[in-house]
Amino acid sequence: MPSIKSSTDLRNNYNDISAFCHQNREPVFITKNGQGDLAVMSIATYEMLAGKLELYRLLDEGEEAIRQGRKRPLNEVMDEIRSELANGQSE
Repeated sequence: MPSIKSSTDLRNNYNDISAFCHQNREPVFITKNGQGDLAVMSIATYEMLAGKLELYRLLDEGEEAIRQGRKRPLNEVMDEIRSELANGQSE
């Protein structure tokens, strides 16, 4: 169940809301005049969420490459990576 607090609660109980976000690793939804306004979360939770979104983007990119026929055998790719690592040319 999401945690919902008012903007007044955020102003008056910042430390409690911050502790909740860090301990539970989930956002707190902040309302303003009874309407949803913000989602507040710890930086660690935000970075985890952003990382998941980046992973999903990369997976979509890979699936699109496969649909377009842009693929190579795994052993060819691994040989190229090993060669780059051995020559210090990795990105």
